[in-house]
Amino acid sequence: MMIPWQDLAPETLDSLIESFVLREGTDYGEHERSLEQKVADVKRQLQNGEILLVWSELHETVNIMPRNQFRG
Repeated sequence: MMIPWQDLAPETLDSLIESFVLREGTDYGEHERSLEQKVADVKRQLQNGEILLVWSELHETVNIMPRNQFRG
């Protein structure tokens, strides 16, 4: 189920994004990016509609995924 990110309290959204960024372990190449930069990138992608917040009833977790991968 898709979760409208606009409906979340800003602190809750920040916590979800930080949790996602910290667990991803993405390699950013030669220049490491700060947590704040990574969070800002994810927020921008949410605002642009490139990614979605998705609730998994099976796993009882929230995930962030590309819009084109969502099958709701």
